[in-house]
Amino acid sequence: MSWKRDLLNNSRDALIEIINRTFNGEAQKVIELGKAYVNSFRRGGKLLTFGNGGSAADAQHLAAEFVNRFRLDRSPLPAIALTTDTSVLTSIGNDYDFNDIFKKQIEALTTSNDIVLGISTSGQSPNVIHGLKAAKARGAYTALLAGAGGKAMEDEFDLVIAVPSTETPRIQEVHLFLEHLFCDIVEQMLFGEE
Repeated sequence: MSWKRDLLNNSRDALIEIINRTFNGEAQKVIELGKAYVNSFRRGGKLLTFGNGGSAADAQHLAAEFVNRFRLDRSPLPAIALTTDTSVLTSIGNDYDFNDIFKKQIEALTTSNDIVLGISTSGQSPNVIHGLKAAKARGAYTALLAGAGGKAMEDEFDLVIAVPSTETPRIQEVHLFLEHLFCDIVEQMLFGEE
């Protein structure tokens, strides 16, 4: 029974520590990301987001929060998760390369008014990096939500938010927390006075 209690306490403590460390270094960047999306939206742009595995699920979750609602009853906001169209994903993976599955969608769908958010716990996923580089080439605002490995990409994109950890579960937990903050910031900036 003791190991179960230790597991719970250690996991909780580790998460709290990583959230605090992330806030100390990256909190302002979440506000910057919110402002970038609001600016994009006001120019007629949209959010395109993507990742692999749990990060793909995060991208879909984030898009749903914007298109439907987060906390406020408000008009839908334009957001697309590039992880949901299995025909597109599998045709690109089959005919070209798995590393191109986001890049080709970005080339087809992105304008310079858009904001493109890649999510990668390692910060180094080749298909996420290729997608963001394609978005940058199209003049879109580019952001990477990553773990500690994302620090190496800070000069590549407009914004990198790097959770200071290499432990995938903790990174994913903090990512979800930051994604919800991002939604909250955007809703308050656009609809908070309604």
